[in-house]
Amino acid sequence: MAEEAGGVRYETVGAEYFEKRGMRRYARVGSLWALGVGAVISGHFSGWNFGIGVGGWGGLLFAGIIIGIMYVGLCFCLAEMSPALPHTGAAYSFARSAMGPWGGYVTGLAENIEYVVTPAVITFFIGSYMGGIWGGIFGADSWLAANSAQPVWWIVFYAAFLLLNLLGVELSFRVSVIVTLLALAVLVVFWISAIPHFDFSRYALNIGTDETGAMVQLPDGGGPLLPLGWHGVLAALPFAVWLFLAIEQLPLAAEESHDPKRDMPKGLMLGILTLCVSATLITFLNPGIPVGDGTNVGAFYLKASAEPILDGFRVTLPQLANVLALLAVVGLVASLHTIIYAQGRQIYSLSRAGYLPRMLSLTHGTHKVPHVALIVGSLVGFLLMLIVFWVRGADAGAIIGGTLLNMAVFGATISYGFQAISFILLRKNLPHIDRPYRSPVGVPGALVTLAIAIVTLYMQLQDPIYRDGVYCAAAWYAVGLVYFAVYGRHHLVKSPEEDFANTERAKAKAMGH
Repeated sequence: MAEEAGGVRYETVGAEYFEKRGMRRYARVGSLWALGVGAVISGHFSGWNFGIGVGGWGGLLFAGIIIGIMYVGLCFCLAEMSPALPHTGAAYSFARSAMGPWGGYVTGLAENIEYVVTPAVITFFIGSYMGGIWGGIFGADSWLAANSAQPVWWIVFYAAFLLLNLLGVELSFRVSVIVTLLALAVLVVFWISAIPHFDFSRYALNIGTDETGAMVQLPDGGGPLLPLGWHGVLAALPFAVWLFLAIEQLPLAAEESHDPKRDMPKGLMLGILTLCVSATLITFLNPGIPVGDGTNVGAFYLKASAEPILDGFRVTLPQLANVLALLAVVGLVASLHTIIYAQGRQIYSLSRAGYLPRMLSLTHGTHKVPHVALIVGSLVGFLLMLIVFWVRGADAGAIIGGTLLNMAVFGATISYGFQAISFILLRKNLPHIDRPYRSPVGVPGALVTLAIAIVTLYMQLQDPIYRDGVYCAAAWYAVGLVYFAVYGRHHLVKSPEEDFANTERAKAKAMGH
């Protein structure tokens, strides 16, 4: 038996379908805060600094402020939508209720790209840190310190944290809390140790330009705040995203939270506050100390570093650098663990509703985690890493990380734009639904979020180094849209997200909205 509605076809499933896709509730405010901050915190250890390479230190600073505004606006939107629609689907669920099945899918597919690629980016940076640590202990010529050995580190860390996520939601959240607190502790140690070495003008402002417009190092510092002007600010936007990317994953934990209507807004707002403080400190202190290789120092050196915190510890606490670097890996691990968690739930929600193959939403009989989604998502991310590694070459270093990073940001910015639109449409078309929390910035805040997301996406397409990665992500997006048009939309299931959307839209229509 099937039902046609809104250009899609729902197939009837029995109770056993959802019994095989059940999850357990565990999370409270503290766990949600750790999940949100832990998901992002790796971006404070690596990746953000590539923005210096396209905008200088000042360009990255202003880009970070703009992107911070976007994320605060987004978090206010999510804090209102998530308790009103407390389903695992999150972005897909919000867009589904606001814009119908196609709107839900285009939003969910964009977020899917983000959550499959982001663990790959983090694992790349973990490999860079581990290679640097191994070389510091056993010598730069040792095999595991070589760039060609990076896939070994990737396999080890992907496998370890996939396994942790397969062992149950209780363990996943406990690990999230522990590693997030450890990561923040490492950052605090770095911030304090960097203060005696800090010389803002000499090291953070040591970038100028030559007659061709290319960046050059100024040995004595004192360079312009915006060496590449306001275009540099815009060019740095995609990299500044890395300071906040994935805080929006919190609503994916709605069906594993004890009280999502009360706890989700608190977790989101505490999380974004923590990240704003940390992002400010790391972007000031890390480039403002004499990190370097003897030739290049400060911000000029840091613009291409795959391990900026490790470089910082080599200056501030050189005797303990390798030990502290191992602890710094905890920051990357925190994000890897929590993003793999989000990846599984995001694939699960789309699959349970039939937007992706239904097999992907099966949950483990004992641990009640979406084990198929976790395994398949991790395999796709790992294979993507190998492809970029092979195409770019083992010695491409920051180019590999930057390419993967821009692929993740491509999916993220599209999903942010659609989530902002969803917020606006839900306010307009479903005013009757219960909203335990209301955004203090309302529709204007959502419009600002949408505008910044559009500009960031546009700037990604202007970067000749990383544009190919964005095109590949766009091709992935296009293939997914064709799949849904040809097959997926004819085999949907009335999951909780679908039931809520259809029921509430019918109520709104009856009320004349």
